[in-house]
Amino acid sequence: IYADEVPVGFMMLSDDASRPRYFLWRLMLGARYQKFGFGKRAMELLFEYVQTRPGATELFVSCVPGEGGPLGFYEKLGFVATGEVEDGEMVLRRPL
Repeated sequence: IYADEVPVGFMMLSDDASRPRYFLWRLMLGARYQKFGFGKRAMELLFEYVQTRPGATELFVSCVPGEGGPLGFYEKLGFVATGEVEDGEMVLRRPL
């Protein structure tokens, strides 16, 4: 994720068209670049990309709930809890 020429973060997506369950593995933004809209814009672009993939109808992500965590950020983007827990992390789903 870049702001002009400056790298401000990165994201990793599980993108296997033979198993169309698209999962955002990681979204990381440098602390000093948070709260400027970079994460939100990166997620909007990710939604657009995943919609072009075979069989894509939803996107999954997981996080550890708690103070300072990304749960509120994901919920504002339309993710909802699935009730699943993977490796101690809450799984969230967003329709595309």
